[in-house]
Amino acid sequence: MIDNFCSFLKDSLQISHLDKILITVSGGADSVAMLDLFSRSDFKCAVAHCNFHLRGSESDGDEKFVKKLSAHHHLPFYKIDFKTREYAENNGISVEMAARELRYNWFEQIRQSNDYQYIATAHHQDDVIETFFINLSRGTGIRGLSGIKAKSGNIIRPMLFADRAQIMEYLKENNLSFREDSTNSDINIIRNRFRHQILPLLKEINPAAKKNVLQTIENLKDSEIIINKTIKTLKEKISIFEGNTTKILLDELIKIDPLKPFLYELLAPYGFNASQITDITEALNTAPGKIFNSNTHQLIRDRDALLIHPINSKVNISIMLKTEDEFIQLPTNEKIYLKRIKKDHTFKIPLQLNVAALDMDKLKFPLEIRNWKSGDYFYPLGMNKRKKLSDFFIDEKYSIIDKQHILLLLSDNQIVWLLNKRIDNRFKITPETKNILLLEIK
Repeated sequence: MIDNFCSFLKDSLQISHLDKILITVSGGADSVAMLDLFSRSDFKCAVAHCNFHLRGSESDGDEKFVKKLSAHHHLPFYKIDFKTREYAENNGISVEMAARELRYNWFEQIRQSNDYQYIATAHHQDDVIETFFINLSRGTGIRGLSGIKAKSGNIIRPMLFADRAQIMEYLKENNLSFREDSTNSDINIIRNRFRHQILPLLKEINPAAKKNVLQTIENLKDSEIIINKTIKTLKEKISIFEGNTTKILLDELIKIDPLKPFLYELLAPYGFNASQITDITEALNTAPGKIFNSNTHQLIRDRDALLIHPINSKVNISIMLKTEDEFIQLPTNEKIYLKRIKKDHTFKIPLQLNVAALDMDKLKFPLEIRNWKSGDYFYPLGMNKRKKLSDFFIDEKYSIIDKQHILLLLSDNQIVWLLNKRIDNRFKITPETKNILLLEIK
């Protein structure tokens, strides 16, 4: 077991004895075995334990056990208490998801603060198989079927060379005690149902089922590599990246066959599930305007593209500009520089969209910068008739996301400038203009 462990670290994970490892230990059989193997292999390690306070005194008992175990191995010990149920309720997520977010965020904080190269978790082969069938039952693409990665960023899973039976045998041979989580026998938990009911039945049908499933997962991993390369090539061909927004060109997208599985692989990284992607595929044949939301991103079926951007990427802005200001900082990481000049015969009106030249004597300070809202109108440069911004956006073929990020400069509640777009005709430079306010966005 120790030889297989060291070989897996070296060959599959490329981990050396120069690396410092933060070992995550719950007190259960898998993590206790992993801790013992690391200790016997003379790696520089520390132990991290989370008390989620979900099982009363049992959780506290786990903490005491792991603390004692860390002292036995003479390893640094980190622990934290979480109000897991409260966090889940406040964030509208399951307790399981809350525990996952809390622990991985904390592990990463410990890793960075103490110069550990890796975080080690005790996932093993049975976890891989259980996850495969859970994802299969829920509906997934090849990514969900290709198993738990042995190495993902700074997270390593050094027990993936072994299954649960081998781990239990190792604990027995070395007389190692561990804590038993009482919830592991609760078949109302979907993973336990697969573990205690479905997989034993599968093994009864075919004794080689576990080995065959693991081989299938390895085959799928190889297929995923090929698919990802193809998707990357196609994505680069049909996508335009503008800031936080990804624009997928519909004319190119609809040429792809088969379309739906490609869309799944393309959109799953943005958090969209299989059901949503079915609806998105159908929306390609409907009128523009449909909006789909994942937990992290919004997708809009626009006229000629699918637009994807992070949720809450729109910044609500209300900023006042005073006469004495030389520049103003926008939350968009841009600055507006103000310059006041006297008009003379040498002055030429700038043509750049990021520069506005305004008749200063027609402005009333303070000026305001804010988002556009329904009902706003202005007199576009060159026109003596007012126009609703919503109509202007249609004429200029602005996307829904473009409209969300439009900012206005106002004087006495009158629109003076659509930033980076067009000034209002009422505030333009004329032969009668004496004083000019130049605004430049950088």
